[in-house]
Amino acid sequence: MSTVLVIGGGAAGCLAALTAAKAGAEVILWEKNDRIGRKLAITGKGRCNITNAAPVDELIRNITGNGRFMYSALAAFDNQAVMQLFEDLGVPLKVERGQRVFPVSDKAADVIIALEQALAAAGVHIVYNAVAAELLVNEGTVCGVVTADGQKQQADAVILATGGATYRGTGSTGDGYRLARSVGHNIIEPLPSLVPLVSPAAWVHTLSGLSLRNVELGIYKNGLISRKNCLGKLFGEMLFTHFGISGPMVLSLSRKAVLFWRDNPGEELLAAIDLKPALSEEQLLARLEREIAEAPRRHLHNMLAELLPKSLIEPFVALSGIAGDRPVSSLQGKERQAIVRLLKCLELPLSGARPLNEGIVTCGGVDVREVMPRTFASRKAPGLFIVGELLDIDAFTGGYNLQVAFSSGHAAGLAAAGV
Repeated sequence: MSTVLVIGGGAAGCLAALTAAKAGAEVILWEKNDRIGRKLAITGKGRCNITNAAPVDELIRNITGNGRFMYSALAAFDNQAVMQLFEDLGVPLKVERGQRVFPVSDKAADVIIALEQALAAAGVHIVYNAVAAELLVNEGTVCGVVTADGQKQQADAVILATGGATYRGTGSTGDGYRLARSVGHNIIEPLPSLVPLVSPAAWVHTLSGLSLRNVELGIYKNGLISRKNCLGKLFGEMLFTHFGISGPMVLSLSRKAVLFWRDNPGEELLAAIDLKPALSEEQLLARLEREIAEAPRRHLHNMLAELLPKSLIEPFVALSGIAGDRPVSSLQGKERQAIVRLLKCLELPLSGARPLNEGIVTCGGVDVREVMPRTFASRKAPGLFIVGELLDIDAFTGGYNLQVAFSSGHAAGLAAAGV
């Protein structure tokens, strides 16, 4: 019977340990916290969006960082397999908007408890508060791990599942990068992904807490709004914060922004919000003309209350350069067109992203070219397997990142057990 040592009790590590144990290996799981699944507990706002029910090809498209690397792992253990696993473990599931899959209970704790019970039933020995200080290597082969106090744990295979470098309070402190680098792996610079963005514009900060729904957001380089300069554009929901912008669209677009700033330090990006994406400029101008005709004595402030959230009116008026107490009937043609253009293209500068620790996932990590895609075995050090967020693989929100963790953990677990 082979001995498999798994370092890290997150989604990838738990699946790796469970799979290896079911395949007949003796499995030891080291977790640096006093309980497994600390990051699982906060995913999906505490509801645990365990996967996405979309077809596999769509899963790949939403794994924006090295998604093609996951083809083999997803073919062997896809989203349907993940859903079946948790149903079998006594966690009923439901599919919500965007094909997101959650526990019926809406409790991430149920997912963690199910994994704890499954690991125990499979005979996995969990060691809590265990920190891996270095890998044991014999003639180029990884054969165990040394703890911080010098104790050695021998193993036939070691699976690194320590996570990335975001949400450090959950234990993802980048330990795995150091361990992988020690045996020759290249580490792509870890950067925050699915992260809020910072704007230096003072008016943006005054809107903290304002959520916009059914708007379109684009992010542009070179300060020019054009198809050529567009890094990405999405329709949906966003949020103003005390430092800039956040929300689903912003998080999804943030990866391209972060990579732009990595390659162009110090340069600003330009965000543009279409507040009325369902209407063309012509249609919006026609609506504006009707509003003016129906109540020509109203002030601009009052008319905009029909078009904008209350807290956005004052900043909008200031940006338009038109006095808010102007009777709308006095607005000249160019001024009316300027209001329409601002409704269709509200611009704000972006100067950077929030810190790495505030990203939902890490962009960067162990170079996937140094890992075998079917088994997640290291090409640099026999006996070592690398899974989950520690790899340079990341995806949009919606359950895709946890699917990467589960599929990679499953593949490594089988391979480490010799299956």
